[in-house]
Amino acid sequence: MPASITPRLQLVAWEITRSCNLYCAHCRASSTDESYKGELSTEECLHLIDGILEVGKPILILTGGEPLLRDDIFQVAQYATAQGMRVVLGTNGTLITREIAARLKESGVSRVGVSLDFPTPELQDKFRGKSGAFEAALGGIREARHVGIEVQINSTITKLNSQYLGDLLNLALEAGAVALHPFMLVPTGRGKGLKSVELTPQEYEQVLNWIYDKQAELGDRMFFKPTDAPQYFRVVMQRDMELRQEQRTSAGNGMSSLTRGCLAGTGFCFISHRGRVQGCGYLDIEAGNVKRESFAEIWFNSPLFRDLRDLSNLKGKCGICEYKRVCGGCRARAYEATGDYLESEPYCVYEPAALSTSP
Repeated sequence: MPASITPRLQLVAWEITRSCNLYCAHCRASSTDESYKGELSTEECLHLIDGILEVGKPILILTGGEPLLRDDIFQVAQYATAQGMRVVLGTNGTLITREIAARLKESGVSRVGVSLDFPTPELQDKFRGKSGAFEAALGGIREARHVGIEVQINSTITKLNSQYLGDLLNLALEAGAVALHPFMLVPTGRGKGLKSVELTPQEYEQVLNWIYDKQAELGDRMFFKPTDAPQYFRVVMQRDMELRQEQRTSAGNGMSSLTRGCLAGTGFCFISHRGRVQGCGYLDIEAGNVKRESFAEIWFNSPLFRDLRDLSNLKGKCGICEYKRVCGGCRARAYEATGDYLESEPYCVYEPAALSTSP
């Protein structure tokens, strides 16, 4: 089996602005409602879309900050969809009015991902730093669905809300969401203040198994995509194997549309408000900047991305793990914990078979 992964760009998350109307406790960008200098102009945004199309037609996630604070967000979305790209919006949902929802629909936005971390107004508003955020987000979800835009719920999981996972799932079902994306906290930016409430590796494993069970239970009613959780691929393979050994049919686990755990530099990249390209939003290492070089040049030739594509570079137990091709470990979490993005994923409880067979 080859040691390198052939890159195939599937997703681009683009922080089109860092400005935000909320002050969320976990924010990787430490966003505020101020204006940020050096953000890409409308012309630069359209040029960047052309550059991405030179590489492929990935799903384009317009996020922030709060992307709806950019006046040209509809123009940018419409330009991308006109070129055949699928465009989704990552938003806190609080600014989606009936008129905004209609304009998003006209611009070709096919889905909005709305962030909800708690199932009650009091807890959500406290976490998001603004009174009324919970009800405003639910209102935004209703308006998006009213005009026919799909909705997914994004939830950052910590000790603060892991006990509410069932309630968040029920909320997502009641709201008519098609997907629930649990984000496993990577403590960067303002999120470093939540380090004390990170899940333990054992709790992390329990959450991933809960997701597997709920995906099997709900099937097509809800699609789960754990994010910053590459071990989910290993969990799914292990659980599926157990089912086969029991001579039972593996229930739909939602993996058919997923390809690998950590996609940084192989199928995914992040672009900042100032054109900085990274493996993901949490891996704070620059692969290049689209203000200085083409997106294609960065994607194909960045030393960072070349490092991430070569699995023989992985260190520690990640380097010898039999699941490294489907998982890869969270490179951002390794970097935050050790200063080396190629080191072992610190959240993983799994012991590779090579360790148990070594003398």
